[in-house]
Formats: sequence, structure tokens, C-alpha cells
Amino acid sequence: MHRQLAGTLTGPRIKWVVLALGVVVLVTCAPFFTKLADVEVNDAGSWLPGSAESTRALHQLDAFQDSDDIPTVVAYQKDSGLTPTDLAALQQQAGRFAGIDGVAGQVVGPIPSADGTAAQTLVTFNFGQNGWNSLPGAAEELRSIADLDGGQVYITGRGGQAADQVEVFSGSDVKLLLATLAIVILILLFTYRSPILWLLPIFCSLVALAASNALVYALAKHAGLTVNGQSAFILTVLVIGAGTDYALLLVARYREELRRHEDRHEAMGFALHRASPAIVASASTVAVGMLCLTLAEMNSTAGLGPVLAVGVVVTLLVMLTVLPALLVICGRWVFWPSRPAFGSAEPTHSGVWSRVGTSIARHPRRVWVVTAVVLATASLGLLKLDASGLTTDDTFTHEVESVTGQHVLADHQLTDTSSPLMVVAKADQAGAVVAALQDVDGIGPPGKPVEKDGVVLVTAPLYAEASSPAAFDTVAAARTAVHAVPGADALVGGPSAIYYDTQQASHRDDLVIAPLVLLVVLLILMLLLRALLSPVLLIATVVLSYGATLGVSTLIFTEVYGYPTTDSAFPLYAFVFLVALGIDYNIFLMTRVREETPVRGTRQGSLVALSTTGGVITSAGLVLAATFAMLGTLPLVFAKEIGTAVAIGILLDTLVVRSVLVTAINLDLGGRIWWPSALDRRPPVPPTEPTGDERAAPVSL
Repeated sequence: MHRQLAGTLTGPRIKWVVLALGVVVLVTCAPFFTKLADVEVNDAGSWLPGSAESTRALHQLDAFQDSDDIPTVVAYQKDSGLTPTDLAALQQQAGRFAGIDGVAGQVVGPIPSADGTAAQTLVTFNFGQNGWNSLPGAAEELRSIADLDGGQVYITGRGGQAADQVEVFSGSDVKLLLATLAIVILILLFTYRSPILWLLPIFCSLVALAASNALVYALAKHAGLTVNGQSAFILTVLVIGAGTDYALLLVARYREELRRHEDRHEAMGFALHRASPAIVASASTVAVGMLCLTLAEMNSTAGLGPVLAVGVVVTLLVMLTVLPALLVICGRWVFWPSRPAFGSAEPTHSGVWSRVGTSIARHPRRVWVVTAVVLATASLGLLKLDASGLTTDDTFTHEVESVTGQHVLADHQLTDTSSPLMVVAKADQAGAVVAALQDVDGIGPPGKPVEKDGVVLVTAPLYAEASSPAAFDTVAAARTAVHAVPGADALVGGPSAIYYDTQQASHRDDLVIAPLVLLVVLLILMLLLRALLSPVLLIATVVLSYGATLGVSTLIFTEVYGYPTTDSAFPLYAFVFLVALGIDYNIFLMTRVREETPVRGTRQGSLVALSTTGGVITSAGLVLAATFAMLGTLPLVFAKEIGTAVAIGILLDTLVVRSVLVTAINLDLGGRIWWPSALDRRPPVPPTEPTGDERAAPVSL
């Protein structure tokens, strides 16, 4: 951003216009804090790519069923055994279930177990395209009718699981927002040691979040963008975390310039001119990295990319317009009690990070070699990482009703009638398809084939829980069997097939998206630093940090949390967040090194950069780590795992990689890091003498 433009945005009159626009955006878009849930799609089928076999099967299944049907199971258990009176009561309840609003088709059951101590009734709901959001109410109506004297009742199956998931996401956005704001406010109070200054970044973060939610809502409503509860709560955390990071960097640079310039408008003009390249590069790295996700096969992952890219871009715009206007309007008093007086010395040059830099400078090669070895050793924990996916049992951090109900069905050898294997094939090969399925272990007897327009549907119940590895093995075996039937053109679908294809697509995305993100980030660093070697070194440090993070996180998951597996999408999500966000702090540091190099040389410039940016980057890392850690407050295993991993990774990047590893490499290699640029092969150029209000206070180590 040119200095003239920066000065214009914070001019004596324009600053009030910018602030007014920010207030208008906040007031207009505030309702979208909660409206985003109205366009969320949280069913598993909508997350899959069109090329998946289960997705192709879904298209043919439309002729046999309504794609909006949601089978739901009412499970009963009575240890003393179901009496004829009990079964008669359950039969009456089934008749009453049929009268619930949204019930489609016939209510099937009760179907007793072979041991006579359990039973299930199948109720199918249909609330239209976004019917998943109506399931908690439907489940509550089932509970109000279902009763078993001396026994227990559970709402389970596909509908029960979906109801529990909707309940988890319902209201979680507001709770997560409040928890995130609370932790950020505490960190800002500690960082600024000012009772007032923290209000400005928080206000701007809320403006950015409101505008992001509104824009994402519009894209989901009118442009077909896939939004789910997962992407919605990550958006909240990312906007507040990244926004506060950008604010910390800008405020720190503004405070520096206030010591050099008597006029606060001019100080902000210089602060924007000097800080905005790093902030823009940081936001660009995150946004472009997220957009790489659009190439994923998983629709949920592909949809997450644009959602988060929108959030980052909007946050960048707000932090480079509304925040500077607010700071200039408030003046120096907003820093009270530590007002940066004109002409005063910059305190960071004698602070803790200056002392850290001096210590590293004594033996830089030894420091970076030992640090790299330690990080590589931490990466060995990756050997225990199992990203085979989370079963329904593993989805929540505590056991919910639908999971307990699934256990009841399994314990009493009742197949989950809401999640059968569903095979579509050419009608003239129906007999051969049924015969092939009968030879597959793990499924019950196939039902009677149903034919429409030359296509036949064959269903078969699964003995294993729909999202378990055992069910995936059954799906793979069933596909092998029916694909071998000549001329059948058989497709295996159903809930278990959807989960299985989700796992396969996620593994493919890991292999494709991760290298692409690295390449994009590398190109951005090359453009920013105008060199080849330093970007490659920075990428190497971030990849090493990613490995160490996953190694440490895996040990925490398995040994502390007791989670043996992770979601199949976890490695990719963790990679994109850690690379895109972790490189931010290297960008903040290295842009300052590059700025100082023509004046002081690379080695001295690295020490100055570390001392001046150390405090603000540490604060920014703590903010971002804390905001992602707030994901752990959600009762979802995936949220807790991704929050833990990103928080650990950001702290590693902030406190170890950026401050120790990168600085030690800079001090060891010196001007060679700018190869092939001639940046450090010329004698240092003294800074231009300031004139008028540009009079600069001397900077010294």
C-alpha cells in the first residue's frame, strides 16, 4: 500500500467516514451471527463428490425413495424381558408415531430381538431439503410418546444421530464466539496493559465476523456454496484469531511511529505503509492456501476453502481501514497508561527478545542444528497417528443417546434398519446380485428386490455399526461381489458406503492438496522476499514444525485424551491451517529483516527484527493458539483434536521456529539467505534523514 493511500484512509475527515461505514456494516450484518445456521447442510451425503460410487447410487435411488427421507430408530431395552403386554404397548406407540408431523411412509415395528429383551421401531421423517435442522424437535416428540415400563428408550439410527449432531451445533456458534472473545480480551489486556486499547481490535473483529457471516450466507443461499456446522465454527475462530493478529502487528508498528512522528495521522500513514505488506502477504497466504481446498474431492472440504478465504479477506480489509481510523480518532491517550510520547526511546530494543537474539548469535549453527533435531525427534509421534476415521462412537466427547441406542441394537443382535446396504443394478440381473450379496459376510439376508424402469433396488441390513471399520470392510466386499456380476452395472450405496467413500476421498485429498498448498505458499514468499533460498528454508522449517506438531498431538490424543483415531480429514485440515497460519509469523519476521538489511546487513537486521517483532508476534501467537484451543469447548472429538493440534503448532511456530530456528539460520548464513538477490552484497545504505514531522528517534540495539 502506498504511503499516500495510507494517509488518505486516516485523514482528518476520511477517518470518520471509514468508522461510520464500519458501524453500518456491524449493525446491518449482526443478524447473520445466528442466521448462518439456516443455510448449513450437515448430512453426510451432501459432503461427497459426484464421482463417488455412493453418490452415483444416490441419484438412482431417487426413483425408489425420497432423498430427503431420514430413517429414525426407536430402540427399547428391558433386562427382565419384553412381555406380551409390553409388545402390545409398543405396537400402540408405533401407531401414534405415525401421527407425528413430518412422518413419511409406514412405521415399521416393533421388531423384537431374538433374546426377547430389546426391540426397535423404524420411523421415517421427511422435512424437505433442509430437514436435518427439524430432527431435534421430531426426536423430542418421539420421546414424549415412547415408553417402556421398567425399561429404557433411545432415539437412534440415522435420524437420532443427526438430531444429536444438530443439537451440538445449535447455539454452539454463539457459545464459541463468547468463549473466544473472552480469552482474546484477557490476552489483549495482558499484552497492552491498557484498560481501553483492547476494545478497538475486538470491535473490528466483530465487524469482520459479521460481514464475513453475511457474505458467506449470501454465497450459500444464492451461489450453491456448501456450508456446514464445521466450517461455520472454524470461520468464527479464524476471523477473530487472524483479525487480532493483524491488529497486534499494526498497533505495534503504529506505536513505533508515534515515537518518531508528532502528528498521529502521519504516524499512522507510515505505520500502514510499513506494516501492510506483511499483513497483506500473511492474509494472501492464508486465503490462497484455503482456496486450494476447492480442488478437494470432498464437498465439505471444498466448501470450507471459500468460506475461510472470504473470512480472511474481509478481516484484512477491516483491519487495514476501520482499525487505523479508530486508532487515529482516539489518539495517543488510548495507550494509557503507557502512552508512546514523541521522541521517546523504543523499549523493545532492550527487551527479552533482544537478549534472546544476543544469546543465539554466539553459536547460531549449533542452535539451529539442535533445534531441528529436537523437532525431528518430536515428529516420531506420527508413527502412532491413525487417521482411519471416527466411528459414531468416537464422534462426540461424551456418549449421547443415539450412540447408546446403537450399542443396544448391537448388544441384542438387532441390525440397524435405518442404515442398510443399498444396491442398485439392472433389473435383469437382480437374481445374480442377490446371490452375490448372500455370499458377503457382515450383512443380513437381502430384502425383496424392488424394480422400477429397468433398475432394481436390493437392500441388506448391516450387522456392524454404519461408520465402523467392520462396516467399511463389508462395503468393500459387497462392491467386489456385485461388480463381478456381468452386465449388472451394480452400485453399492447407503449410509455405510457414504462413510466409506468419505474416508477414501479424504485420503486422496491429503495427497493432492498438501503439495499444492506448499507450492502456493512458496511462490508467495518468493514474490514477497524476492529471493529463492530464504523461501525454501522457511517452507522447510514450517514442514518440520508440522511434523513435530502432529507427533506431539498424536501422543496427546492417544495417551491423554484416550482417542485412538482421528477423523480422516484431520491431517489435511491440520496441514493447511498450520502451514498457512504458521508461515504468518515467519512473514512478519522476515519482512522486517528484509527492511533492515539494506541499512544494517542481514545479521544485524535479523537481531533488530527479532527484538522489534518478538513481543508482538508472541502475543499474536498466543491469541491465535488460544482461539483455536476454544474449539475444544465443543463436544466433538474432531473439534477438540484440530483445536489442540493447531494451538500446539502455532505455539511451536511462535516460540521455537520463528524466534530460534529461523533467527539462528539467518545469523549463520547471513546475506546468503537472499540468494540470488544482491540485497546483502552491497554496503549498508544509511537511512534517509527525516524532515519536519518525519523526525525519527534513533534506533539502536
